[in-house]
Parts: sequence; structure tokens; C-alpha cells
Amino acid sequence: MIAYTGDVTFTGKSSAEGGIAGFVKDAVSGEGTPIMEAEGSGTLYVAEQGKKVQILSLDADESISVNGTDVLGFEKKIDYEISTVGGLSQAAAGGLTNVFLTGPGEVAVTTHGDPVVMTPPVTTDPDATVAWSANLSPSIGTNKTIEIGQTSGEQLQMQFTGSEGFVVVQPYEEGGQM
Repeated sequence: MIAYTGDVTFTGKSSAEGGIAGFVKDAVSGEGTPIMEAEGSGTLYVAEQGKKVQILSLDADESISVNGTDVLGFEKKIDYEISTVGGLSQAAAGGLTNVFLTGPGEVAVTTHGDPVVMTPPVTTDPDATVAWSANLSPSIGTNKTIEIGQTSGEQLQMQFTGSEGFVVVQPYEEGGQM
């Protein structure tokens, strides 16, 4: 929260609790995503480190998977689940914590710079990957070149296949995820 007008109250919530309304992301850890509930009447202004904010409208039963560090907020009517991305948690220490969001409703996602939206098949750097259609299941791939102790800069990669859906990347590598 950077500002608000009107009568708004805030309550910290654990990621394990249900029935949460109007969330604002607080922080992400390997243990889950602490969130904050904002209730009342007024206008709430949110931001994160100068990142760009993208508002996504999800239809009923439409789902997306968003990197936990890139979820800024979502409406009360959005269902959510926080977990590590299958297969990726074993690939790197700490794994990749994502929030799976199901509509209907609006979701606020943050990106460093303008997002790039692609359709599969596509291979991405996990540190630049922001979100994808939940019907896509990324697999982890490697592109490691070993030459007398040297490796390539893009050792781990996410591979998305399928005929329907989208993948969102940002022109920035968050670092430390993989």
C-alpha cells in the first residue's frame, strides 16, 4: 500500500487461511506468500518497487499461474492456491513459488518493463517468466555446455508446449529463483 482515501482497514493474513478479501501482496518466501486483506470503502493505491502494473481480467473458471513475487493483488471473488511449480522445486534450491488464480475477477500483476506475451511452444528463462495459462504445464530443461569447467549463462529453462494458452515474460531477470 502506498496510499488510500476513505475508510480502509488492513489485516495481515497467512497464506494458509481461506476466505481472504481484496489482497495486497506483502512478501514471498519459500514457506508461502503472506498477504494483506484490505476492506472498507475508498480507494487503495498499491505499487511495488516502481514495477509496471498489469490488470488481467479472468473469466469464470479461467486460471493463470503467476510467479509469487509478481502478484500485487486480486479481487475477493478470485480463488487462489499457493504452491511450488511441479518439477521446478527439485531443480533449484527453494523452487519457484507460484500463485494459481481462478476467475472470475481481476488480478494485478507486476513486471519490470513492458511484458512480452507469447504463445507456445516457447522456452523461457525462469527468472524472467512472470505468468502463464494454468492449462500449460512447464517442464524444466537444461542447456548446459561444459567446456573445462565453463557453463552457459542459461542453465535452466522452462519449456511450455500446447496449442492453447499464453506465457508472459518480462525484459528483466529477477535472479535468485533458479
